[in-house]
Amino acid sequence: MLTAGAMAVTGLAAGRAFAALPAAPLAASPVRPELMKRALAALQRHSGKIASRDVIGIADFSKHSSVPRFHFVDLASGQTRTLLVSHGRGSDPAHSGMLQRFSNDFGSAASSQGTYLTSDIYVGKHGRSRRLVGLDPTNSNAEPRAVVVHGAWYVGPEIVREHGKLGRSEGCFAFSETEIEQALARLGTGRMIYAEKA
Repeated sequence: MLTAGAMAVTGLAAGRAFAALPAAPLAASPVRPELMKRALAALQRHSGKIASRDVIGIADFSKHSSVPRFHFVDLASGQTRTLLVSHGRGSDPAHSGMLQRFSNDFGSAASSQGTYLTSDIYVGKHGRSRRLVGLDPTNSNAEPRAVVVHGAWYVGPEIVREHGKLGRSEGCFAFSETEIEQALARLGTGRMIYAEKA
């Protein structure tokens, strides 16, 4: 359940964004309450920089990469949809499927924890992708490190079936190539992504 404070952070665009997309399954399990609490605290802390506070993204990196763990939360309705997402190879050197560590360092190829602001869409080597700005000291290098949201062939249920885990990114939030447009649309410019493990 979302708190009353969370319900107050709403907007009409969220409903339109969710309604305009193909039906997606509801999350198999709700966002962990303590993770939601930290994400909402981050939203409040960075409210001056996050223009659209209707839909937020929460990456729960405490979960194995074979499990859907990126939550799209509509704060108006409380509806949550969850997709598979990769983590950085520098965060999981043994490729166990579990994120072992975060890093904000250049050349680390690791995922970074903290609060991100979604920026503009561009077309790069992974097709349509969305730039991110790190808002915390733990992910302040996101933009110069080119940590973005993009699609990747190594993310998807077929990869999980074959390998028991997803492939790894260079620290980016990589979604299935069949689901990347949903991810880009749900988290338009000016929204928040919160990534955490604990």
